[in-house]
Amino acid sequence: MQSSPSAQPKRYFVTGIGTDVGKTIVSAILTQALQADYWKPVQAGSLEATDTMRVQSLVSNPTSVFHPEAYRLQLPASPHLAAAQEGLEISMESIQLPQTQNHLIVEGAGGVMVPLNNNELVLDLIVKLNLEVILVSRNYLGSINHTLTSVEVLKSKNIPIAGIIFNGTPNPGTQEFIKGYTQLKMLPAVLEEEEFTPEVVEKYAQLFRKAL
Repeated sequence: MQSSPSAQPKRYFVTGIGTDVGKTIVSAILTQALQADYWKPVQAGSLEATDTMRVQSLVSNPTSVFHPEAYRLQLPASPHLAAAQEGLEISMESIQLPQTQNHLIVEGAGGVMVPLNNNELVLDLIVKLNLEVILVSRNYLGSINHTLTSVEVLKSKNIPIAGIIFNGTPNPGTQEFIKGYTQLKMLPAVLEEEEFTPEVVEKYAQLFRKAL
């Protein structure tokens, strides 16, 4: 869905309460829902099967453009360590938003406090890019703490939060507490699926089109 010249494109930074909470699946769903462009600024590890490649394989609309990463690092580790392994230091100046008039989904690396270099975190990148955040939570023991901590850190930098997405097996008690405590918008949940295919992603995209 290309934006008309008068419409402000929606641009979201997808971050998580930790690693492996489902940011890439959520990013694919959001990209499909908005027919948005997609961008992963820093890819660390899995260069033969990157997050960009995975999202591209799950998105079926003809509009989305997949922008190249600013950094493609071999080591599956924190970006600051993966870069150091290659004799590099990630420079915030070299990470610039892609030029597009379309909606844009930006997928972060890990959670908000993941270091990009010795002095700057994913949190600082979100501030630099000036994007609204969608926070992905997953229900596990400790997830309330991790979710509330992530929310407080984002609020400390006055970063707007568009909503929280719970991914995986539902836990109503946990989810209701987080909703009540944070007073944030709860976006549609993403459930466990046998396999995420373009058809399954489109099913969820239909829910998110109404919510965003």
